[in-house]
Amino acid sequence: MNARRRDVPSSPADVEAAAAAAGDLTALAAACTTCRACPRLVAWREASAADPPARYRGQTYWARPVPGFGDPHARVVIVGLAPAAHGANRTGRMFTGDRSGDFLFAALHRVGMASQATSTAADDGLTLHDVRVTAPVRCAPPANAPTPAERRTCGPWLAREVELVAPRVAVVLGGFGWQALLTTLAEQGWAVPRPRPAFAHGAEVTLRHTARPDALTLLGCYHVSQQNTFTGRLTPAMLDAVLRRAREVLLGAEGCPPPGGLAP
Repeated sequence: MNARRRDVPSSPADVEAAAAAAGDLTALAAACTTCRACPRLVAWREASAADPPARYRGQTYWARPVPGFGDPHARVVIVGLAPAAHGANRTGRMFTGDRSGDFLFAALHRVGMASQATSTAADDGLTLHDVRVTAPVRCAPPANAPTPAERRTCGPWLAREVELVAPRVAVVLGGFGWQALLTTLAEQGWAVPRPRPAFAHGAEVTLRHTARPDALTLLGCYHVSQQNTFTGRLTPAMLDAVLRRAREVLLGAEGCPPPGGLAP
C-alpha cells in the first residue's frame, strides 16, 4: 500500500470533517474512497481482495470504500447495508457483481429505473433514472456485520450524501439500514417519532423537517440478500411493489412525474 497521506480520513473526527467539507457528490466520493478510519474493515476489505474465490482470481479488486451510485439528482434513494466482500468490494460500485445486485437491478429495470437488468462491472454502461443506491457502511465487513463503532464512524458519509441529494423517497433494504437512516435523519433535523417507527417489509413513514417544508417518505423492504431471495421471503413481485409505491409517492408530490418519465 502507498504511504498514508495526511488528507486520508483516519479517525472518526477525520470522517466527520471530510464529509462536511464535500461540496458535491464527486468531492464526497473522492474523500470517502480514501477512508481508512476503521482498521478492522480496512484489513478485511484488503484481505478479501488478496485471497478471492477461484472464480474471481486474476481480477483486480477495488478494495476501498464504495461510494454511492446513480442519478445525482435522484428523488429516490435505495439504502442497503454495506458492500459485499466479492461484490462491490471487487467492482467498486454499490450492489454490482453479486446475487443481491442481480436481484435489485433486475427489479429496477422492470419498473423503469435502470437502463439494463444486470450490473456486472463499474463500466458496464448501466445508468439509473431518478434513483441512487447507497449504504450506511462503505467497506465490506466480516460476516456482513459491522460493529456499532464502525457504523457510527461511517455515518457522516451517508448523512452528507442525503443532504446533497435531498431525496423525496428512501427505499430502505433491511432493519439495519432503516435504523441507520433514521439516526441520520434525526441528527439532520427531521422529526423522527419516539418511539422510532419499526422496520417491516411494506412499512411506510413520512417525515417532516423541523426547519423546512420538506417531506421524506421511508419505505421498508426486506434486504435483497440471498438469505431472503433464495428462501422466497423476498420475491421479485414484492420488491417491484415497493419500487412502484416509490413512484406513486413521487406522483403524489406536487404532480411530479415518475422516474424515467414512465407512466405509473
